[in-house]
Amino acid sequence: MDARHPSLVQRQPRARRGPLSGIRVADFCWMGVGSVATRMLADFGAEVIKIESRTRLDMPRRLPLYKNDSRSFGAEDPDPDPDKGGLFNNYSRNKLGVTINMRSVEGRELAERLIAQSSVVTENFAPGVMAGWNLTYERLRALCPEVIYAHMSGFGQNGPHHSYRSYGPVVQAVSGLSFISGLPDREPSGWGLSYMDNQAAYYNSAALLMAIMHRNATGKGTEIDTSAVEVGVSLLGPDLLDVTVNARPTRRPGFPPGNRLEHPQAAPHGVYPCAGEDRWVAVAVFDDTDWHRLTEAIGNPAWTTDPRFASGSSRFAHADALDAHLAEWTRQRSPHEVMTLLQDNGVCAGAVQDARDLNEVDPQLAHRGTFFELDHPVIGPARFEGTPVAFSRVEQDNWRSAPLLGEDNSYVFSDILGLSTNEVADLAAAGVI
Repeated sequence: MDARHPSLVQRQPRARRGPLSGIRVADFCWMGVGSVATRMLADFGAEVIKIESRTRLDMPRRLPLYKNDSRSFGAEDPDPDPDKGGLFNNYSRNKLGVTINMRSVEGRELAERLIAQSSVVTENFAPGVMAGWNLTYERLRALCPEVIYAHMSGFGQNGPHHSYRSYGPVVQAVSGLSFISGLPDREPSGWGLSYMDNQAAYYNSAALLMAIMHRNATGKGTEIDTSAVEVGVSLLGPDLLDVTVNARPTRRPGFPPGNRLEHPQAAPHGVYPCAGEDRWVAVAVFDDTDWHRLTEAIGNPAWTTDPRFASGSSRFAHADALDAHLAEWTRQRSPHEVMTLLQDNGVCAGAVQDARDLNEVDPQLAHRGTFFELDHPVIGPARFEGTPVAFSRVEQDNWRSAPLLGEDNSYVFSDILGLSTNEVADLAAAGVI
């Protein structure tokens, strides 16, 4: 037992519960696009065995999203504790974890033995990495004839760009999503998060589930090739329709409109500053009835009688001036204060919630039990977001937080692969695991 924590015995592998129990996944994924996909399988009973390297740590183990750490996301820790990363803890909950040195012949042989005992293999390296280890679909089928082999990459496994490496921000830019994001008459803003890592991950999960269903029906495995860029393109439907049908370019004077709504014309319509640091509220007024409700709710200040604001079309034409007045009013109040006041008076409004609001304030999320807590030997108790789907007869099997680096080497290599204690010790001493 690890001396850092007296209850590691409670983390010992056990039989999994859920609709995917009995499915074993040899998971070579790292970062988000692969790890979030296999996390969904692990949440519902699959035995996901995360395969890692001791010499090249998974990036979420290195990023400083540490408990009680104020450093910004993306500032990589040069000397990280591999078991302290909060992002890794989130991505890899309910999974087993082993270490294998894939640069060694013995390590690759060990990986093949694990694949032979698995029915699903996943990876999201740059195309060519797995083939360099001779882990092609043909080789995997020789090891496990009914294997499901899922590739998850930025551009897919073939084509002129297939060898390019990518992360979420690259995918967002290449797919066109960054181009259509921003404020009027400003350069594209891009997105501050690797959003497409998560979106592509959900497609990966769906593809894996379809492949498992197909194998259950036919007895045949398959090879899956998911392109994150193509997932991004699939989100551009309305914009592509506007370009092809109306011949209107995506970026033109006054467009994109930011938080403003063009169809139907609405004003005020946007996100407005509130009291406190980086606090905001969304307000939407669609017609004269909404407008009169808003003016009454805020006490009919003199600027609301400005002739420029007398009609919906005039308010829309003078939206800049209107927004400046409303922002002065909202800036004196908290987001939830504004939201409650306006909603009570029949005006559409919502607080722009930050992480603390979601975790501690939002009554709907609390009622639904969206967040749950798991203990961790190094991090301590930590909160996790659940899967946003509720079943009448299926429960998420949250059996433990993310694995420590190499935590399950003994169980996987001895109990699953049948190696003796001495053989496992020799592999560890030789740097193979």
